[in-house]
Amino acid sequence: MARSAANPSVFPATLPRMAHVDLLRGLLVVFVILLHANLRIPFGPPALAQSLGPRLTGILFRSGYYAVIVFFVVSGYLITSASIRRWGRLSQVRPAAFYRLRAARILPSLLLLLAVLSVLHLAGSAWFALDTDKVSLWRALLAALGLHLNWLEAQVGYLPGPWGVLWSLSVEEAFYLGFPLLCVLMRNERRLGLLLLVPIALGPFARSVFSDNELWQDHSYLSGMDGIAFGCLAALLAHRMPRLPSVAVQRLVLIAGVVLSVGVFCFRKEVFHLGLTRFGLQVTLLEMGVALLLVATQWRPWTWCESAAAAPLRWFGRHSYEVYLSHMFVVIPAAWLYLQADASPAWIPLWFVAVVAASGLLGQAVARCFSDPCNRALRAPGGFGALKSFRLLRRRG
Repeated sequence: MARSAANPSVFPATLPRMAHVDLLRGLLVVFVILLHANLRIPFGPPALAQSLGPRLTGILFRSGYYAVIVFFVVSGYLITSASIRRWGRLSQVRPAAFYRLRAARILPSLLLLLAVLSVLHLAGSAWFALDTDKVSLWRALLAALGLHLNWLEAQVGYLPGPWGVLWSLSVEEAFYLGFPLLCVLMRNERRLGLLLLVPIALGPFARSVFSDNELWQDHSYLSGMDGIAFGCLAALLAHRMPRLPSVAVQRLVLIAGVVLSVGVFCFRKEVFHLGLTRFGLQVTLLEMGVALLLVATQWRPWTWCESAAAAPLRWFGRHSYEVYLSHMFVVIPAAWLYLQADASPAWIPLWFVAVVAASGLLGQAVARCFSDPCNRALRAPGGFGALKSFRLLRRRG
């Protein structure tokens, strides 16, 4: 979808959804929920956990970090693809409009989360209050809004519950602060593509040798920005091919994507023994594999992603941002309730199902009742201007 020729300031507020991307995002956010649930109530009963085996157990319940890494790739792909569909060429991106659209999507849920966490901290919540010996409330708020909560956690250690998930938002939004400016300054998508190779080249070093702080190795800007850059390059490749490649090439790209992404995601012990993990290259290969999969599905969409069987994951994917920000408000109280009930380990699988379902419902409720209406209002003509005028009127009153 392109801008109106008569009025270049007009651009579509929303774009058609991509079923395969919604499905992938839904799967990823479920992996994040399962990780955080398993950290509090290990999956059981023991006989069932043993029957799954260490490989499947690792995939299901210890894939949260890899899921966030894949989220970075998907994010870069979506933002670049959306920018191409809105403005035609990346050199024509309008930074002010880009920031407006991004803020409309990100800020409402983030500000709501920070407001709730601030109230809970001031109320002395045992589950969500910050340890003031490590960090004050104002410092955590500054880090979240100033896009450096990842750096703050590397200095003071993990923050509680929903605070901690914001590290990835710091990485992602720091990238998007510069992205539209680079699109305009480069003036050429080929030059932009070459520039995106820089974070890709630096990513493995950031995860291995630039720091000996293990938390910073995983959560630093360069440790995640290479995934976003891979996604951007995937969108450029998928949209800028003058014509579809041959079926053989499409299959080769698909197979390479499956081998790399599934190989790293599912065969972690083997990847470790190859020495890739030591140098952070396993993440690079995972990002590359997902980028290739996104290109392949752009060339030849997977119709099965639109099937009824895939609908639950697509449902999660449509609200994955809200689910990601809010799921700890389900996981932590649910773990407390389970422990208080002193339930049999036989109930643990049902507890996991309930936690995942409740997290999805909470995320949908936040989206439907708050973030989606705010998003539409802020994207409408004069949206942010209307808010500014409203604030001025209140001050004068």
